[in-house]
Amino acid sequence: MTQMPLGEDAQQALLQAARAARRNAYAPYSHFAVGAALLDEQGRVHAGCNVENAAYPQGLCAEAGALSAMVAAGGRRVAALLLVGEGPSLLTPCGGCRQKLREFAAPDTPVLVADAQGIRQGFTLAQLLPHAFGPEHLGPA
Repeated sequence: MTQMPLGEDAQQALLQAARAARRNAYAPYSHFAVGAALLDEQGRVHAGCNVENAAYPQGLCAEAGALSAMVAAGGRRVAALLLVGEGPSLLTPCGGCRQKLREFAAPDTPVLVADAQGIRQGFTLAQLLPHAFGPEHLGPA
């Protein structure tokens, strides 16, 4: 499936939703708040934030929260994702989230990264996760 270019209105809607989600992040240990927003196949925006836990491996990434919100609302395809956080380097999805995204997104799905100043850079999922293992590798259901 080939993705359509992401328009300015969609980018701004994702940025606004990700920033709002980031404000609700629960990050008492790392103090590194992250917000994510994704656009589904129906044009709906779903957001998530990171939720830390004293038992570190049990935390939840913002992207996973947004994916869960999308699935709970009946969405099944990610058309675009925007991730927002602060720091000196670009904030891209962790390896686990890249694989989670691959379950619901095509290799050419736009992944935008942003900070307080706005969108800093865009990637495709394939650029972030080349030669990814996906549902099509398992054959017919």
